[in-house]
Amino acid sequence: MAVPFRRTSKTRKRQRRANYKIEVPGMVKCPDCGEMKLSHRVCKHCGSYKGETVIEKD
Repeated sequence: MAVPFRRTSKTRKRQRRANYKIEVPGMVKCPDCGEMKLSHRVCKHCGSYKGETVIEKD
């Protein structure tokens, strides 16, 4: 079984872990109302998807 020759330094370990960041989900502007929404999903504000009203809002 392979064993590391040297111990991994704190700096090297932290550099590797620096890439695990929280990312903002892909947000796009709704073409109907202009609100920000998740892509490929129904707009929560106006209820439209791909230019068609899917959910009737009050």
